[in-house]
Amino acid sequence: MKNKIIIYQALVRLFGNGNTSRIKNGTIEQNGCGKMSDFSEIALRSIKQLGCNYIWYTGLLQQASATDYSQYGIPKQNPQVLKGVAGSPYAISDYYSVSCDLADDPDRRMEEFDELVDRTHRVGLKMIIDFVPNHVARYYKSVTKPAGVSDLGEYDITEHHFNPQNNFYYCGEALHLNNIVRSEEIEVGNAYTENPARATGNDVFNAWPGRNGWYETVKLNYGVDYCGGGRYCFDPIPNTWLKMRDILIYWAKRGVDGFRCDMAFMVPVDFWHWVIPQVKEVNKNILFIAEIYEPALYHSYIEYGGFDYLYDKVGLYDTLRAVVECRESASAITSVWQGLNGVQEHMLNFLENHDEQRLASDFFAGDPIKGRPALVVSALMNTCPFMNYFGQELGERGMDEEGYSGRDGRTTIFDYWNVETVNLWRGKTAEWRRHRLPKQMRDLREYYTKVFELANSSEALRDGAFYDLTYCNYNNPGYDIHRTFSFLRHTRNEVCLVVANFQSVDVEVSVNIPQEAWDYVGIKPKRRHITNLMTGEWDYVNHDTTKPMVVKVPAQDAVVLRLCGKEAAKK
Repeated sequence: MKNKIIIYQALVRLFGNGNTSRIKNGTIEQNGCGKMSDFSEIALRSIKQLGCNYIWYTGLLQQASATDYSQYGIPKQNPQVLKGVAGSPYAISDYYSVSCDLADDPDRRMEEFDELVDRTHRVGLKMIIDFVPNHVARYYKSVTKPAGVSDLGEYDITEHHFNPQNNFYYCGEALHLNNIVRSEEIEVGNAYTENPARATGNDVFNAWPGRNGWYETVKLNYGVDYCGGGRYCFDPIPNTWLKMRDILIYWAKRGVDGFRCDMAFMVPVDFWHWVIPQVKEVNKNILFIAEIYEPALYHSYIEYGGFDYLYDKVGLYDTLRAVVECRESASAITSVWQGLNGVQEHMLNFLENHDEQRLASDFFAGDPIKGRPALVVSALMNTCPFMNYFGQELGERGMDEEGYSGRDGRTTIFDYWNVETVNLWRGKTAEWRRHRLPKQMRDLREYYTKVFELANSSEALRDGAFYDLTYCNYNNPGYDIHRTFSFLRHTRNEVCLVVANFQSVDVEVSVNIPQEAWDYVGIKPKRRHITNLMTGEWDYVNHDTTKPMVVKVPAQDAVVLRLCGKEAAKK
């Protein structure tokens, strides 16, 4: 039996930080920082009890930061090319090291990482880490690289704008930070210099990055001549390919179970086609998840590139958000899965991640309860993985003004900070949480737990085929096509009906299930024992395939009805 993958994404820097100073733009000394050790066996078991079977440790690799670790041999970074005091976890300054911020003893950071791997596996979870292939920090230097490994750019011919064997692209003049740093902000003798300038991570192939771009990063060269007509120079194998392969294999051998590949579509698919099979020779079950926002590339990155899963951001996430916000009809969900053209099982569904605004924020739903029907649809409509962002299950609002990013409805990835809801849950005993945690927070987590439990305990919801009921309810007066979404999930042994209500009032929905659907799932009319899997309530119902099935659904909620169980469906 293959379990449905439920991923818990946690920003390591924030998850375990119990320091409640919360000073805007605070240093690590003022605001504190979470550590790898905060993912204790107790904390990890709590994540497993939520229903998750993978954890994505976000921001583990050494990144450029304003915090000084020069006593450990790590070069100081210039604040002019940093975002926030803590820095971006996607501006990697050493691919072969975990962040000193996250270690109790920075000298033992790699040993502490290995201990984290062991703890994670010991409680029955698998671990995912970031792989950031498209760009690195402006100042990159690996102090922990294996013997014989050269640094990125160490042997580049910097006079060449493009050379297939260079690791970077060069712009022929010094880097200009005029669009980012005002002259009066530059300390005397502390101006950041880069000559010649290298292309910036968001494909800026000149020496003038913008403040709203990825100015803190440098684009890596995979053998594509972007300024020379986009020609591919993949023979001989570019040096960057070899370096990136060795990095992936290094972490795979340390026990990592998967890579979430940042902005994977900005790296040529030919590289992934070449590298993923080599990494899977180390661990055939290792996962590759692509952050990708180009639907036209989906088939290519799965079938040729070799990715296991791709972000379903511009499809299901964007649509569900619009439905929750009453900007889109629930019927639009149908066109989303139809538009995937057969790769639906390879998509990664989510309602939150570190890039998106919190569901409960003032910029999105404003109330985590409003997200419950979207959660049920996203987590249960197909066999693909679902990802939960830490604190989502507690109604975290992300409405703090931490520093670099301001109050934007997101949980900062650039600052040292304390996430109150997560700290409240993580820092208290189970007995305290049971009796004194705010009821809405406790109830919401129990709701998420039930949905994730069903995703794997129900055969139909875990493994079953999907049958959308939208098309047969367009002209049904007892079914609001714009605020209701329903579908069947079924195997030979089990059939479930899911009805999600996006309205703010309780509704009684008459669901048309056509004869062809009954024939497809293999149910014959008879008196049956029907169970609401969300509540455990049950009743006997006479199936009449010529009449709608009437279902009561609470406001901003969903019901999951088990229509047919262990008995063979056609009996």
